[in-house]
Amino acid sequence: MRPDGINWTPPARAEGEPKPPAQLRRILALFRPYAGRLAVVGLLVAASAVVSVATPFLLRAVLDTAIPQGRTGLLSLLALGMIAAAVVNSIFNVLQTLISTTVGQRVMHDLRTAVYTHLQRMSLAFFTRTRTGEVQSRIANDIGGMQSTVTSTATSLVSNVTSVIASVVAMLALDWRLTVVSLLLLPVFVWISRRVGSERKKITGERQKQLAAMSSAVQESLSVSGVLLGRTMGRSDSLSKEFTEQSDELADLEVRSSMAGRWRMSTIGIVMAAMPAAIYWAAGLAAAGGAPIVSIGTLVAFVSLQQGLFRPTVSLLSTGVQVQTSLALFQRIFEYLDLPVEIAEPARPVRLEQVRGDVTFEGVEFRYNPDQPRPTLAGVDLRVPAGTSLAVVGETGSGKTTLSYLVPRLYDVTGGRVAIDGTDVRELSFETLADAVGVVSQETYLFHASVADNLRFAKPDATDAELVAAAEAAQIHQMIAGLPDGYDTVVGERGYRFSGGEKQRLAIARTILRNPPVLILDEATSALDNQTERAVQQAIDALAVGRTTITIAHRLSTVRGADQIAVLDAGEVAELGTHEELLALGGRYAALLRRELPSGAAEFAIV
Repeated sequence: MRPDGINWTPPARAEGEPKPPAQLRRILALFRPYAGRLAVVGLLVAASAVVSVATPFLLRAVLDTAIPQGRTGLLSLLALGMIAAAVVNSIFNVLQTLISTTVGQRVMHDLRTAVYTHLQRMSLAFFTRTRTGEVQSRIANDIGGMQSTVTSTATSLVSNVTSVIASVVAMLALDWRLTVVSLLLLPVFVWISRRVGSERKKITGERQKQLAAMSSAVQESLSVSGVLLGRTMGRSDSLSKEFTEQSDELADLEVRSSMAGRWRMSTIGIVMAAMPAAIYWAAGLAAAGGAPIVSIGTLVAFVSLQQGLFRPTVSLLSTGVQVQTSLALFQRIFEYLDLPVEIAEPARPVRLEQVRGDVTFEGVEFRYNPDQPRPTLAGVDLRVPAGTSLAVVGETGSGKTTLSYLVPRLYDVTGGRVAIDGTDVRELSFETLADAVGVVSQETYLFHASVADNLRFAKPDATDAELVAAAEAAQIHQMIAGLPDGYDTVVGERGYRFSGGEKQRLAIARTILRNPPVLILDEATSALDNQTERAVQQAIDALAVGRTTITIAHRLSTVRGADQIAVLDAGEVAELGTHEELLALGGRYAALLRRELPSGAAEFAIV
């Protein structure tokens, strides 16, 4: 029994979904390692705000004192002060942008690597349930989508808050009555921005899901296998149509996201643009009513400060909208970071210095799902002494591959234990386990890199001589040497430049470089023709010498020389013995052999 579906994505949280304050605290924790740099940014921002507030006061002195009194020396000094303030502000802005952008990119880097590292620790079951495009979308699209918020939000918040406070203090110093008029509408602006942010957050979640679906479609349909399947099935046009529909839906979501709350935010802009007129009007009415006349310099300085208040206020409101929008992206990332690690290294892992290769299965039981009515494996007891071979055969779905995955801990048993040299594999360090167990599967994976790079994936420090020796042992050196660039030849995506047999022998050479004492062969020759199978089998035989070998067999002709043959039936060991013993028994193994071989060949095989 296999895990349910390939379209699985982490379930959306309902009751357990973190509330914004908790989520914001978690986001702020990402910046904690860079608190020192952020403190420097804060100082630069505060200094910049003070310098900015000084300019309107210089302007008031120009209008109320220097010009009316004809004091040219004071006028020159004030003008130089205004120019100096602009220069200092520019320097401060460049420095704070440099530091804040650096901090933001480091946070992005930390987040990307945290997600990637966490996914590397996930069990094989997670990747059998999750579309590759979904994983890629969360790392690329979701983290990329929050980049502008992460890189600029902290600085923007500090800068704008400081500017608002400084502006309000300066405005109060000029005229408290005009300040009250200026601040009356701010609560309404805050309410509008919160409504806009909530709306955009919802749309952003929908947009990222659509991006993930498109990434999956591209990854699946534009891979070499996907293109071959689409063309041979005559589905290229329909795939293009489906992608067009997905892209059209994404375009609609992008428009909705861009326009969400646009009219509300425009209203704020209109009101703020009209506020200087309101201030002039209020000052004029006050003067007409007999109140003390506000000087022209004070009025101009106040309006300048008012704009200095409204600009950071609008920026703060926009930042709030961006933060709420980014919460949807952070939630999707945190969903992955919060996924439980099903197969974790023990707190005190055992490290074996010298692995003999004794493998035992003791009362092994395994279920893919806890609510699975019947276990995939039940009561499996097997012992493979060091240096010997075990072949596992059986009908499709009998649990053969699942059994082999338990040794390298691609899955963990749900009952009993699997041990190497008497130590439960769950107690071993990952390094010991990786060094002890090598796997050659039917579906060989090669990276889009050179032959040498693919081989060195097993042993990064391998010399050229070691590569050649491994390739010769796998009977693939002559083929590699005949390539235009030899070992520097790029294999193509998933190794499509090579035949199935050549890829298998490259995989065998890669495993030879690791030199593991325990070898798992998962139907490594089942998809090959007879001639290629013989070549690959010779390479496997050379690889298996002196190693504990567990072979998952599809073709029984490849297992006759095994020291033991276990026949699995519905997850249980139905028969165990040598080829001759099981053939003489006349049970399931003999029946499988008769089905595979021509009439009379099974009887001949025992001779």
